[in-house]
Formats: sequence, C-alpha cells, structure tokens
Amino acid sequence: MILVADSGSSKTDWMGYDNGEIITFNTKGINPYFLNEHEIYKVLAKNEEFAPYASKVQEIYFFGAGSSSPDKHEVVSNGLSLFFKKAFISVDNDLVGSAYATCGHEKGLSCILGTGSNISYYDGKHVHDSTHGLGYVLGDEGSGTYFGRKLVTSYLYGTMPASLGKLFAETYDVNKESVITNVYQRPFPNIYLASLSRFMASNMNHPFIQQLLHAGFQEFVDTNIKDYPEYKQLTCHFIGSIAYFYQDALRAVCLENEVKVGNIYQKPIHGIFNYILHKEGIQLAAG
Repeated sequence: MILVADSGSSKTDWMGYDNGEIITFNTKGINPYFLNEHEIYKVLAKNEEFAPYASKVQEIYFFGAGSSSPDKHEVVSNGLSLFFKKAFISVDNDLVGSAYATCGHEKGLSCILGTGSNISYYDGKHVHDSTHGLGYVLGDEGSGTYFGRKLVTSYLYGTMPASLGKLFAETYDVNKESVITNVYQRPFPNIYLASLSRFMASNMNHPFIQQLLHAGFQEFVDTNIKDYPEYKQLTCHFIGSIAYFYQDALRAVCLENEVKVGNIYQKPIHGIFNYILHKEGIQLAAG
C-alpha cells in the first residue's frame, strides 16, 4: 500500500492506493517547526480511519510545510515511523509537492498561497532552492496569515472602515487582550491569524477588502515572483486556498505585472498522488 500526504500548517490531506482501491483521509497539519515526532504520532493515532491500514502501508511520500531541511525531514520521518512501522518513508517540502502537482514535467514557477506563502523554480525535474519562505514572522506575503494580520491590526488601530469593523467584531469577538494572547502565548499563532482572513470571503466587494487583496498579492509578486529575472517568460502556477478563492484579484495583479498565470488549485494532493503513482508505474483505471 502507498500513502501520499500533502501537509500545510493547518491540515494534512492523505491519499492511499491499495490494490486498485483509492482511499482519502484528513488530519491536522504536520509541521515539524511546531510538532515533535511524538506529537506527530499522536496526530495519526487520533485518526481512527488510519488504524486498519497502519500495518499495510509499505511506502509513504510526505510533502509538507516546514519540511525544508534534513533535520526537519528526520522529525517527520521519525514521527511517521512510530505509527507506520513497516513503511519506507520519503519526506520533502511542500514546494516539491506543489511543483509536481502544477508543473508536472514542464518548467515553471510554483507558488503557495495558503496559511503561509512560498515560491520555487521547477526545471521540469528538480525544484531549485530559493531565499524565500521566511515564515509568518518575517515573510508569508499574500498568505492567509498575512491577510489575517492586516485585518486584525487595522481593526485594533481603528483604521478599518467603521461599518466593516463592526462586522469584524461581531464575527470574531476580538479585542487587544484576546489577540495578544492568541498570537504571543498560545500555540499555532499563524493558524489563528490565517483563520481571521476568512472574513474577506463574505466581504469581497468592499473597497477596503479589494485594496487589501491587491496590496497583499502585489507584495507577493514584488517580493517573490519578481526575484526571478525570467519571470515574464515562465508560467506561474498557484496552490492554496487564498490563491483559489481570491483568484480574480490574484489574476488581476498578475496581469498588471505581466505574470503569466497557469494552474490555480486549492489543493495539490490529487496532482501529487497521480505524479507519484505514475512514477511508481501504477496506471489508474479511467473514470
């Protein structure tokens, strides 16, 4: 049995192949910057759907946020090994999975705009290292965390339009103390901030939200995409809920900056799954 996983900080999507049967699961996010190997094991152990397959899994291909260095690979691999005791485990970062899902075997730029943000250049075979992906404190331009932070700070500073601020307060019941507690004292502040960005979806037509989206995506383009000298000649693909649900605003900013947009997927798991099975020589039945 083969398992493929795509993990952000918020959620992990799993797909498995077992003698022609395809199975799907979801767990909370597995990010080695926030979880150690024993905590990763607990995430898996809490999912009762995994139990029947734990001893059957022979190969796991895991692609995740935060899995960008050998020591973080080891944390994830060790955590998975505690649960899937018989499996060969391959761990790589989410940019590699994103490139497989969006570019396939063609060169291009592969971008992540979800809870966090990142970008990579894919030459059709390999993902090249970059200086991006600095996380929610130093980076994450145009991400859910970025927009959530912008929303809550504008509300607390009183720069959000009054009518919109009233709706924001009614939706989240936020105040200075609760925000500081969630950001500075509780775990997963990036997920908390990203959750606030959902406010944009129900207020898409408000000029303040339109301006916020434009500014955030422009910052992502300036900081990440334009760092590649040949960006105008490359197709730029996007993965993640922020890119998917706000793609009209994203496409508009890309058009203004002569960025050629390719695929925009909410989730890369199906594309990664198909790529891995093809690599393993497994042909899925049509339909």
